Parts: sequence; structure tokens; C-alpha cells
Amino acid sequence: MMRVLRYVLMLFGLCSAGMALADDLRCGSKLIEDGDSIEKVRTYCGEPTEISRREILRSPSYVRGGRVYHLGTEAVAVPVELWTYNFGPNKFMRRLKFVDGYLEEIETLGYGYREKDSSQ
Repeated sequence: MMRVLRYVLMLFGLCSAGMALADDLRCGSKLIEDGDSIEKVRTYCGEPTEISRREILRSPSYVRGGRVYHLGTEAVAVPVELWTYNFGPNKFMRRLKFVDGYLEEIETLGYGYREKDSSQ
């Protein structure tokens, strides 16, 4: 019985450690999550420090009920934007990856930096 309990606790610990590794972003009191739109993120977090744009080729698809449905085999160009937020030298910077207008990934970078004063 003790051995089973030990394995259950160990499994629970591993599962919670995995969940803690997922990056998230809080802007004020609002939580930004995968699937949020560019407009929502801009409304809650403001303009990013840097934006880079590119395109990827992907088969057209849509999500319904949590399941992805592909609409054919021919790839189409899909816009990708990488937004970087610099929250200053005492906080971590974040890079957000938007694919086709929706947040797909949040990455935690190193500590931010002080913005240069443009008046000097």
C-alpha cells in the first residue's frame, strides 16, 4: 500500500511540475493565453517593444470542438508575427508568437533592459 501511495504522489509531482513549465503572461489583472487574438493582447498589454513578421506554409484548417480539421492538401501562406515585450530590467521579457492572428506560443526570455531616453 505504501509503495502504491509513493508512486501516486511521485506521478502527481511530475504532472504538476510539467504544468508549471508552461509560459503564461499577465498584463495587469488579465491573463493572456494560447488562442487569444492579436486584438485582445494589444488591448490588455499595449504595443510590444518589437514586432517581426514572416509567413509559413500550412494546410488550411479550422478548429471545432477542440479538434483540428484540415481543408485539403495544398499549403497556403499563413502570416506569423513575433511580438517581444520588454518589461524592464527587473522582469523577464516575453516573446509571443501569433499564427494567422491568434496566439500560439508564449516564450520567456532573459531579463529586460532599460529603454534609451530618446530626448538625449
